[in-house]
Amino acid sequence: MRICSLLPSGTEILYALGLADEIVGVSHECDYPPQAATKPRILSTIIDQERQTSDEIDQAVRQAMQRHESLYRFNEDVLRDANPDLIVTQELCEVCAIDATQVSDVARILPKRPKLVSLHPHTLGQMLEEIRLVGELTGRKTEADTLVGKLTERIETVKRLVAGRPRPRVFCLEWLKPPMASGHWVPEQVEIAGGQEILGQAGKPSRYVTWEEVAAAQPEVMLLMPCGFSIERTRRELPVIEQEPVWRDLPAVRNRQVYLVNGPALFNRSGPRLVDGIELLAGLLHPEKCEGMMVCGGVEPLGT
Repeated sequence: MRICSLLPSGTEILYALGLADEIVGVSHECDYPPQAATKPRILSTIIDQERQTSDEIDQAVRQAMQRHESLYRFNEDVLRDANPDLIVTQELCEVCAIDATQVSDVARILPKRPKLVSLHPHTLGQMLEEIRLVGELTGRKTEADTLVGKLTERIETVKRLVAGRPRPRVFCLEWLKPPMASGHWVPEQVEIAGGQEILGQAGKPSRYVTWEEVAAAQPEVMLLMPCGFSIERTRRELPVIEQEPVWRDLPAVRNRQVYLVNGPALFNRSGPRLVDGIELLAGLLHPEKCEGMMVCGGVEPLGT
């Protein structure tokens, strides 16, 4: 089977199921595992996350949406060469990855129509079920069942370790300017790890908030996880939030409980590493029980 994956979480799932050799094309953002970067790139984007500020990126996205323009561009020659039997795409967020409708339109250039599978999980449970779906479509049902079993066991282990512990008030910041609260599976990750997400809404899209709302919520722990940003990229833009009038009075800031985390690896993408994110959160929130679960390189305290 020849497979193209147009979203990073789909690529991670395919690799986790042992399908590296079957992958013949990926998106520009597919960077895990590292060998995914060696695959032909079928997509590019009009957004420059390294040079544009978070505010500039937000404005570019809004303008493209108003003009009904896509943020993504196909390399049609690479797609023709890949000639896939299966394309993995998504319907969850037209900002984070190309949507299934555009993929279907472009697929008409191929000599044979590939099968499209569109992933759109809103919760951890749905993410696990979509691993099974990909396994069924690619002849890796046994591998998918095994992977889901291991991930589920790790989730249950965290739940047992944090049961009965005090639950800190947590705020996960998914965009810097304008600020956005977390959604979809992130509040669920926080809950499983033994915290309570005070502004994010489980199973629903991320949403814009104001810094006045954040101040009123009194977060005891803050996690900075801008969508698509590495820790280093987030650190460069810290002045954007540190200059907010309410910043220094937030309990999390006063008590030095603000952390930069690797959002793309552990929180932004609906793939197997979401469980790594749960374990990292548990280690932060309940180190006396879960310190050994901390993901190396996945977190950095603010100010270091």
